[in-house]
Amino acid sequence: MKKSYKLIDLDCANCAAKMENAIKKIDGVNDASVSFMSQRLTVDADDGRFEEIMKQVVKTCKKVEPDCTVQLS
Repeated sequence: MKKSYKLIDLDCANCAAKMENAIKKIDGVNDASVSFMSQRLTVDADDGRFEEIMKQVVKTCKKVEPDCTVQLS
């Protein structure tokens, strides 16, 4: 399953790159991209565990950029 989300308050391109690399390492994630310019996160992950994986993705984003919020809905 592949979904895109809006990122709120992503402040630096370097943080976006760090987020992308960290998200790609999460078990079950097939691919991920974080665009600083468009403030978007795209995640391609296992269908059966998508919700669980997204919880880890949100935690990872907070760890890299504490002010950044992933708009899930």
